[in-house]
Amino acid sequence: MVTYKKQKIRIKLKSYDPNLIVNSCNKIKETALRTNANVIGPIALPTKRKLYCVLRSPHVDKDSREHFEIRTHSRIIDIYTLSSQTIDALMKLNISEGVDIEVKI
Repeated sequence: MVTYKKQKIRIKLKSYDPNLIVNSCNKIKETALRTNANVIGPIALPTKRKLYCVLRSPHVDKDSREHFEIRTHSRIIDIYTLSSQTIDALMKLNISEGVDIEVKI
């Protein structure tokens, strides 16, 4: 087993659904712990809230509007003490479709 020193993987997850992101974080954490890697996280980042204002009627009433919002939930997971088994296991991991993943080494 090859161990890489002073390297880490930072995984950033984003999703509109908080349940999907929690399940994905648990899968990643379990997979990394199974291969004897050190895991820090998931660390919750502030939820970003985006508001959209839409006119209800396209022609007449400008005073009548509807407001919609989208909340983006995000988490960070850091994985230390990497091995080739850890990287292979993370590459084969199946994660839900509604979750956006960024991986930095």
